[in-house]
Amino acid sequence: MLQLDTRLSISLSRASELKDTIQDYLKIKDHIPTGFTTFEQFLQQKERILTAFQASEHNWQDWKWQISNRITTAEQLAQFIPLSEKKIADLNTIGKRFRWAISPYYLAVMDWNNPDDPVRLQAIPQIQELQDEKGELDPMGEEYSSPAPGITRRYPDRLIINVTNQCAMYCRHCQRRRNIGTIDRHLALDQLEQALDYIRKNPEIRDVLITGGDALLLSDSRLDWLLTELDRIPHVEIKRIGTRALVTLPQRITPELAAILEKHPPIYINTQFNHPREVTPEAKQAIDRLIKAGVVLGNQAVLLRGINDNPHVMKKLNQELLKVRIRPYYIFHPKKVLGTAHFSVPITTGIKIIDQLRGQTSGLAVPQYIVNAPGGLGKIPVSPDYAKVIAKDHAILRTWENKLIKIEF
Repeated sequence: MLQLDTRLSISLSRASELKDTIQDYLKIKDHIPTGFTTFEQFLQQKERILTAFQASEHNWQDWKWQISNRITTAEQLAQFIPLSEKKIADLNTIGKRFRWAISPYYLAVMDWNNPDDPVRLQAIPQIQELQDEKGELDPMGEEYSSPAPGITRRYPDRLIINVTNQCAMYCRHCQRRRNIGTIDRHLALDQLEQALDYIRKNPEIRDVLITGGDALLLSDSRLDWLLTELDRIPHVEIKRIGTRALVTLPQRITPELAAILEKHPPIYINTQFNHPREVTPEAKQAIDRLIKAGVVLGNQAVLLRGINDNPHVMKKLNQELLKVRIRPYYIFHPKKVLGTAHFSVPITTGIKIIDQLRGQTSGLAVPQYIVNAPGGLGKIPVSPDYAKVIAKDHAILRTWENKLIKIEF
């Protein structure tokens, strides 16, 4: 056995080596904005919005007020964000084809003076949306995987109920923008009943995802009823809810909603934070309320050009999410949805990000990179190449530091 001083010397040398590998991130991490470091700006912009709407703090905390006062025209937006005449004209042109709306809350989160702000890019339409000739309205083939009203089924033991087309903010990269239309509408009660009846008749279905649009924009009473009906189906083991309300409308997470969700365990909520700037104190308050109600939270980020297609930004996002007790679950490769090509990135970008996360941060902060197969054929996990050789009696594997290690069987 090596002498103590020799072991200590080796340990200190290794620790120094590890410290060197993270210096590039340490130099930049404090310059990546989060919803906490920009909170003063948020409060100032919030005050301006409240003044413009002649509203109070009570109004701000009312999620129905937020929905009723979404910004939906270029003229409204120009009250807060400097817009050129061309930009106003572009927004009016785009709005005739692709609907847009921004909650007052999400408007306060963005940087009004930075056209390249990652929050702003997700919310405010760009003229490139009308220049995309490669995208499809339904790249996932959802219209061909709907055996009952509101149902999307792509896997043997689970399915989706699409309960609404309504969102607090219509993301510019949305995969279901074809459903947004011109008015908000929830799935009719008789259609929900048909969807539930389909689940009852198929005992292999153990996992039901309620989504939309944003599933949490259903009323409390409708959500309670739907979850109760699912609880009464013996073979349904878990319920999942897809929502971006934590990002765009945290006011929706009321004590009343939390009490309803607490009645129906187990419930898993998957949300979509795409940039650390979206992780705000108001979002944390809503997150805390859900966790206290026993809800398990995961994040499904979408990899988007100019927003999070950078290993340092993605690392910061995932670390911020863990701090507020949301587990980074997936990074989705962007789908080829009509009007969203300007967000597209090569698959190699996602692989590089995962490669630079692995070993450089907690395993909890390393989500799975997913490419959705066209036509509704399901999710494909894509990973860096760690297995270099697989032989009968050994394997040669690559570590996160690009060292080759031989493992004998």
